[in-house]
Amino acid sequence: MRTTVRRHLGKVVAGTAIAVASTAVMVAITLPGTAGADDKTGSGTGQSAGQAAAAGEGGSVPAGVVEAAPDEGEKGKGGDPLTDDEMERAERLALSRQAFNAAQNVEGERGPQSLGAELAAPDADEVDDPDAPRRADVTFYDYKTDTVVTKTVNLDTGKVENTGTQRGVQPPLSPAEQNEAARVLIADPLGAGLKADYKDATGKELTSPDQLQLASMIYHSVPGAQPAALDKCGEHRCARLLPKVTNGPWIDARSLVIDLSTGKVTKLDG
Repeated sequence: MRTTVRRHLGKVVAGTAIAVASTAVMVAITLPGTAGADDKTGSGTGQSAGQAAAAGEGGSVPAGVVEAAPDEGEKGKGGDPLTDDEMERAERLALSRQAFNAAQNVEGERGPQSLGAELAAPDADEVDDPDAPRRADVTFYDYKTDTVVTKTVNLDTGKVENTGTQRGVQPPLSPAEQNEAARVLIADPLGAGLKADYKDATGKELTSPDQLQLASMIYHSVPGAQPAALDKCGEHRCARLLPKVTNGPWIDARSLVIDLSTGKVTKLDG
């Protein structure tokens, strides 16, 4: 891994499509280069046409004014996205004490892994009703049973109206899961290349996911196309990381798959 990465380390890769073979189909992933890094090229210092005109008329460009975001309130209306308060309340209402104690999160602790909440679609007879109740679909992943659990919560009544469970379905990873995947990789012998490339780029040791900006992809197994250790990926929650040095270059770790269900790292064949 290290030889390939060092050849490209530090170069701008904005707009470059990287072909990723996570299944039998090639998936195009575009890495946004050194997004977040200091702009040394001058592209971030040029004036817009409006600024140039203002400078020409008055000799200076007035300072921009940043307005505070409006208060979203505790409860949204109609088809508005869930507010932060609604999401927190929905997640709290979705889990009974028994359900919480029976499940396990990505770190092996009690309680399922939260994957997020979103506004649920209204029932067919409520589509045009301005007073229809707001509902939230709350999704969790239970690492004890490798199950996706989705609960529909009526935010007006506080009741769970529906519960769905699925196996073999893998939603995108949450930020907490990405961090855990990076922690597992850093601690694994197969993470040596990642740590070496990080040190090449920064002169510092990589010891924590907090030192990286992370993106990820779910990995699904293709029988016969990878090591046998990855055959359960899809049933298990497996990920490939796209790590980036904070304010620096991307590091190529696509050949490594982290099985979050078992806490093991495997290198892809080829």
